[in-house]
Amino acid sequence: MLRIRLVVAAGLALVIGAIGLAQDKQKFDLKLEKDKSFYQKLSTTVNQVIKVQGQDLTQKQDSTFYFKWTPEKQDGDKWTIKQKIEGLAMSIDISGNPITYDSANKNSPGSAGNPGLMDFFKGLEGAEFTVTLNTKDWKVEKVDGKDEFVKKLGVGSPQMNELLKKIMTDDAVKQMADPTYGLAPDQPKAVNDTWEKKQTLSLGPIGAYEVTNKFTYKGKDPTQKNLDRIEVVSSLTYKPPANDASDGLLFKIKGGTMESKPLDPTQPPSVVLYNPQTGRVEKAVISLHLRGELTVSIGGSDTKVELTQTQTTTIESSNEPQLKDPTQVKQPEKK
Repeated sequence: MLRIRLVVAAGLALVIGAIGLAQDKQKFDLKLEKDKSFYQKLSTTVNQVIKVQGQDLTQKQDSTFYFKWTPEKQDGDKWTIKQKIEGLAMSIDISGNPITYDSANKNSPGSAGNPGLMDFFKGLEGAEFTVTLNTKDWKVEKVDGKDEFVKKLGVGSPQMNELLKKIMTDDAVKQMADPTYGLAPDQPKAVNDTWEKKQTLSLGPIGAYEVTNKFTYKGKDPTQKNLDRIEVVSSLTYKPPANDASDGLLFKIKGGTMESKPLDPTQPPSVVLYNPQTGRVEKAVISLHLRGELTVSIGGSDTKVELTQTQTTTIESSNEPQLKDPTQVKQPEKK
């Protein structure tokens, strides 16, 4: 009898311990409510140095996209969500030659620098996609609207239209239309749990990128204690396109490698801050440092190109629109 009691007690202890462990794990579900929109701002800063024939060409690019997400229908484990690009702002400076575009201020200085590029940016504004998201693993299963999007961007340029068809693969569109950006875990995590996610982005004639993110859940953020903190170490490997995959470009990437290097130790780590109340990534800052060498053919002539690049992407979520109407912004009074 005593032995049976001990066995039962041991079994109860295991059950209670398992319940305690489960309670200690944080869930990272995406909370969705029909017709209740939420908003995201995606900002990326890229600093690039390209060395060609001993000459350094510098490029700095700042881009900001404003997204609106509207959950429309739930069917079991699947949600249908409408994604809309509400606006964007681009600033590209190539060796001191600036090009800018701002959907909220289309007459900003530098906006006339490249008419073809301006038309491309205008085509991005207002684009809509219908996303089917599986809540079991928080992965995008399907995106509708790609063909219309490609057609809109490629209007007036058969060459651009064919190039976009090759670049905008189904996998590329799914990654673009993921409201979690692959940054939230699909299973509950305890403090100091680690996990890894890999994504391959194929861009046809431009090549393919394999991104690996290694995550560590650190518990509550020390300064914003209502948010859960996940630290990230990101790495990237580039693979050039196949020999016959460069149709539609004025150049051809014939070979080479590009991979990420460790960040400067003085820089803060990449981090994801999850808000359990809203059920979304409140803010994420992901940085990469890349170096590589490519062989590029232009007009049948091969050239070695060395590339160094630092890139920081910031994602911010909100219940309110983040793109401000310039007509509603109060201007400072003139003195």
